[in-house]
Amino acid sequence: MLPFDPSLPFGTWSFVGDQTLFDLIAASTNALNGALLARRPDHFRNFTFVGILLMALMGGIGGGVARDVILQEPPAAFMNPAYIALCIVAGVIGYYLAYDKGQLFREGLFQFMTSMSLPWYAIVGTQKAIEQGYPIFGALAIAVIGATTGRFLIDVSSGVPPKQFVRGEWFVATAIVAGLVWIVMDAAGVESWVATLIAFAVAFTLRVIALYRGWEEPLASEPRGVKIHADRRPLLGRKLHGKSQEELRLIGLAPDTVPGRGPDAGAAPGQGR
Repeated sequence: MLPFDPSLPFGTWSFVGDQTLFDLIAASTNALNGALLARRPDHFRNFTFVGILLMALMGGIGGGVARDVILQEPPAAFMNPAYIALCIVAGVIGYYLAYDKGQLFREGLFQFMTSMSLPWYAIVGTQKAIEQGYPIFGALAIAVIGATTGRFLIDVSSGVPPKQFVRGEWFVATAIVAGLVWIVMDAAGVESWVATLIAFAVAFTLRVIALYRGWEEPLASEPRGVKIHADRRPLLGRKLHGKSQEELRLIGLAPDTVPGRGPDAGAAPGQGR
């Protein structure tokens, strides 16, 4: 067995400096959210205790790691042990909170903490992107990635549609607003920490009001006549050759007949019988 090398670094614990404090706040609150989310009935898949902690860790550092990799920086979560340590602690707290009271209590706490962590991660991502010379749209994209990647990883691991793509009380919009307000404050010459607090207050307020009022992103219009195929596979190329309009309608590739408009109403040009 090789002797222990005392020069092997354990990393430097840091809680302040640059955006570290705000980043740690975002990571730990997101980790708490991850543990609570993994215990929700719509996400729980008989996860183990270790599985819950891994969900918390993914939720806590996933967005920051994705952000730093895109910005070509060493991920702060892997360089500073405080990130992983705080995320694990927050995950344990979230795990036991899930048993403290009823589902309504857990859901309320989860939504409140999500409203807090979203702006922090978005603001830090915007700050780092602007410092590296990214344009406004690029910085806002980094804001969204940093704020939502952790939730994406948890949703995919739980087998549910990612929150970014379904209705969610302006989930993505909150991240964009946080980043945009910070950019405006920074351009106006406001001190960084003041701009951060203002951007957080605006985005947090927007998210809480959206949750309270039930504001949600508008749903896309559904295509007429679309059906799920029995074998759940698309039919392309020669498989469609020679099919009649009725057959196309049965497999969901042609709109259904609109009442009062005739049997071929809504058929694509050139496809009428």
